[in-house]
Amino acid sequence: MTFEDKRPLTLRDVSEASGVSEMTVSRVLRNRGDVSKATRERVLQAAKRLGYVPNKIAGALASSRVNLVAVIIPSMSNMVFPEVMTGISRVLEDTQLQPVVGITDYLPEKEERVLYEMLSWRPSGVIIAGLEHSAASRAMLQASGIPVVEIMDVDGTPVDAMVGISHRRAGREMGRAILKEGYSRVGFLGTKMPLDYRARKRFEGFTEALAKGGVEVTDQEFYSGGSALAKGREMTRDMLERTPDLDFLYYSNDMIGAGGLLWLLEQGIDIPGQIGLAGFNGVELLQGLPRKLATMDACRLEIGRRAAQIIAAAQENPAEEAERIVELSPTITYGDTLKRR
Repeated sequence: MTFEDKRPLTLRDVSEASGVSEMTVSRVLRNRGDVSKATRERVLQAAKRLGYVPNKIAGALASSRVNLVAVIIPSMSNMVFPEVMTGISRVLEDTQLQPVVGITDYLPEKEERVLYEMLSWRPSGVIIAGLEHSAASRAMLQASGIPVVEIMDVDGTPVDAMVGISHRRAGREMGRAILKEGYSRVGFLGTKMPLDYRARKRFEGFTEALAKGGVEVTDQEFYSGGSALAKGREMTRDMLERTPDLDFLYYSNDMIGAGGLLWLLEQGIDIPGQIGLAGFNGVELLQGLPRKLATMDACRLEIGRRAAQIIAAAQENPAEEAERIVELSPTITYGDTLKRR
């Protein structure tokens, strides 16, 4: 399917779905006029089910798009998404398109609100993090009539197009690397695990690889807060006090991994002889640590670049068949914390 084939929903679609006139639908969605509570609820439910978003552009522009690309991401407070934004911006700066950013804080209900608001301004495309969305968000994306690129992950089925890495594969590759070097008492430390589907998929791939080698995760700890050095130190200390014979710690991201590394060095623990470490994301900011943390590059810059290229290509030629699945391949950097025989 080409992007030209997509048709945005109209008031008529909501009218037909709810069994009332277009004028009544318009009054309900603008919260105006004398409409019964039952009718109002019927219209709102139909609009939500269909994924209809009212158009905030008035007059002659009502049927057109603006030169904005909605970029919806969970956070800008860590080192991951600024690099994605850099990749997006570098591509779009050579076009008439401008990115506008919405932050969801990993909350599905907030993603719904951000998406609803952004789509009401009729952007030319959407770049949104992740493949998991609420039913309402997915309906809005499917009904938007514009290019939608879901980024960071390819372990699932996209609404339209997706650009990212397989996090299950990333977890499996790290698990195999750890087994190859002879580690067998493994602890896992993860943040944002209830809401970060990608971290959960890495954990699933990781435990799957260990299980094939006859090893189980000996201890694990999940923290629902953000990624921070201080939290990494605290989690590492608590885990090793609880399970002192661990010989490897796998962190869901580099920031808590760096915190753990610093705490272990302060304790005089031999790394990677007594205990090995690995994180995820390949954050360049951490290259100045006393030891280089083993990690895996998440291809963030390239993900942003390729996603923006799909949107820009659709803007330039909507009739052209679009690239739907772009899977990038992360690589392990062994650093100084994962021994190699």
